[in-house]
Amino acid sequence: MLRSPRVLLTGDDDASRLESVKPQIVAAFVGVSLTVRSANANEQHLPLPALLANNTHVSGGNALCKLLIASAGHTLYPQAPFSFDKRYRAGLIDAWLDFSSIKLRTQEGTDAASMLDSLSPLENTLNTCTYLVEDTFSLADVVVALDFKKVADKVFDARSRQTIPSIMRWYNTILSHPKVSGLTGPPSPPPIHSSASSSAAPNHQTNGTKGTSRERAAVASSDTSQQVGDQQSSSGEGQQSTGKGKAEGHQEKGKGRAEGQQEKGKGRAEGQEDKPKGKDAKGGKLAKNDVAKGQKKGGDKKDKPSQAPKGDGKKKKETKLGLNHSKKTHFGDWYSEVVVESEMISYYDVSGCYILRPWAYRVWEIIQRWFDDRIKLAGVENAYFPLFVTEEALKAEKDHVEGFAAEVAWVTKSGDTDMERPIAIRPTSETVMYPYYAQWIRSHRDLPLRLNQWNAVVRWEFKHPTPFIRSREFLWQEGHHAFATREEAVRETHQMLDLYAGIYEHLLAVPVCKGTKSSKEKFAGALFTTTVEAFVPTSGRGIQGGTSHCLGQNFSKMFNIEYEAIDKTKQLVWQISYGLTTRTIGVMIMVHGDDKGIVMPPRVAPQQVVVIPIPNAKLSPEAKQAMADRAEDFVQQLRGAGVRVISDPRENYTPGWKYNHWELKGVPVRLELGPKDMESKSVMLARRDTSVKETVAWEDVASRVLKLLEQIQDDMLATRREEFEDSIVECKSWDGFVEALDNKKMVQTPWYAVFSAILGLLPVPCRPSSHTVLVIMFGGF
Repeated sequence: MLRSPRVLLTGDDDASRLESVKPQIVAAFVGVSLTVRSANANEQHLPLPALLANNTHVSGGNALCKLLIASAGHTLYPQAPFSFDKRYRAGLIDAWLDFSSIKLRTQEGTDAASMLDSLSPLENTLNTCTYLVEDTFSLADVVVALDFKKVADKVFDARSRQTIPSIMRWYNTILSHPKVSGLTGPPSPPPIHSSASSSAAPNHQTNGTKGTSRERAAVASSDTSQQVGDQQSSSGEGQQSTGKGKAEGHQEKGKGRAEGQQEKGKGRAEGQEDKPKGKDAKGGKLAKNDVAKGQKKGGDKKDKPSQAPKGDGKKKKETKLGLNHSKKTHFGDWYSEVVVESEMISYYDVSGCYILRPWAYRVWEIIQRWFDDRIKLAGVENAYFPLFVTEEALKAEKDHVEGFAAEVAWVTKSGDTDMERPIAIRPTSETVMYPYYAQWIRSHRDLPLRLNQWNAVVRWEFKHPTPFIRSREFLWQEGHHAFATREEAVRETHQMLDLYAGIYEHLLAVPVCKGTKSSKEKFAGALFTTTVEAFVPTSGRGIQGGTSHCLGQNFSKMFNIEYEAIDKTKQLVWQISYGLTTRTIGVMIMVHGDDKGIVMPPRVAPQQVVVIPIPNAKLSPEAKQAMADRAEDFVQQLRGAGVRVISDPRENYTPGWKYNHWELKGVPVRLELGPKDMESKSVMLARRDTSVKETVAWEDVASRVLKLLEQIQDDMLATRREEFEDSIVECKSWDGFVEALDNKKMVQTPWYAVFSAILGLLPVPCRPSSHTVLVIMFGGF
């Protein structure tokens, strides 16, 4: 800690005085008192500004700021103990401080045009962010804003400032803060420059989708040994698919292509509409067995693949109980088999289309209800729009239609007659809904407009379908909101992403990473795209879980969605869209399943408990009836306690067969009631996730089951989270990078594109949480 008195020494020149304002502002934020005075004759030798405390001195504005923050334990700059998140946040702040030193402080006196060119990374970042780091106020905002003030006050006239609207919005926000403006005064008006100087200002792009020619050249020439990756997947630290990944699109809203840095070993992401060629870890092709060619015309006669994939060679029982394949050694074949044998899906005679059986559809209903209840609390209303889209509407937004062109299915015939105008089947509904938003929205009183629809969409162009993960028709929800302000749109984009993370972690017990995609990976036509991403440790592959897009004003321009503001001016709305599909079910199966079958988290299990009475031949009819009555009594008790429970009294199957059957289907708890249990007035409870058993007295069954279900849910998430974290390897150089990917690990590493962006070479992605690369091998299983 810094002991009092704390004296800040300043110099007499303007530069020193302005530099000393930085620690004064920080001291005001963190609650540290300072005495400020000019350096005397004996102190003029010190680099100024300098802080005198603890019988020593520290010099340099930025160093002083960090020292003051550390003394107060404030979050303006990360403090010990350091997690990787904190270290990386600190690295981002330091990178912005370096940017400020290189691009602002050392280029004073540069003309407006050159200075504006060097500021394009800052403009691109702030185009989709309120602040510089993780969209929260930090030391970076203080330092960069004050250094920018020196430039803005001297160089940028009104016309120059108009070319950097995002910077100016952020700059005015920072300098208008009471703790800042009290020391700096309000933002200065622009200086008056000649028209020749003003005309030199370039017309910078500010939508963050394309860089300047200089930036694009930097992208093309970046050395692959330095630029670890430029394709962002997603996470709290920001995930990227690089090295061996070439991710092509996802079923969720938004199709992007990620270009990995290495040519060898390219895999493909488990996107709903992509074109995978990957193999599982042991070489078994999921696509070839897709599900063991169950797509053959005629469907699935026995509700399983028509050609069983290679297994361990053991002869199966006639009952067909159990699985032929091991998840660890033949992941693709295991998944193809388990979704059928567990009665989740059946194959249909149209390739890429599946029948969701009640066991799977019930999971989707639970997810629906959880999400629907929460978006309605946020003011969202459900609606339904037609399945068909006219060609004119689909092509209204050029970038959008190009993103989906290969996937659009067209209706070209009516009976035997060719249709005069082909009609598209929606791949997503922006172009269906937005012409009517333009009709419905007239005034600021019509905003915000928040609509969601639960429907099915069709995306046709891919070769190798996979149940739940990649299908030509799939169920989803898609929300579309319109707002008067950018801030509302950005805020709700992230709110919807938080709900998606809740579905995976709270319901499905699957840990996910939240982050923002790179411009190459974002949804076609969006300002920026956020995503939740899961990881399947068995295969070492990442998988997109759900996406939420800030569309900016791109679609409102295309569809002329305007409103009359309070001041009677016409303004374009700001929009967002977000989508989540039945892929959630496939991710759950992949992450939790084992060689016995599916493992259902209790919160989404169609049946949370199965009651199995175990009579034997020695029991009298009266004893059997008493056992059946007691089993039914447990069913009623548990239902009364809110537990989803089913009884299996079938006498034509052995207890062992029933155990295997319900384990295959993933029921979280099995309640066994046998003759000895009737004598001891107890039951046996068996957990599906761990196979652990415990004896419980009859009177405690309902209360114990409720606690056990919650314990199982928590344990499943904790186990998977630990597994997820253990799969992360830190690499700060190329050494060990490819080796980690080969070992089915995620690689967390600084993303070269971020730091080069901050130094002015590349556009910076939207949120700093996307700036760390969490490398996930994308590809087929």
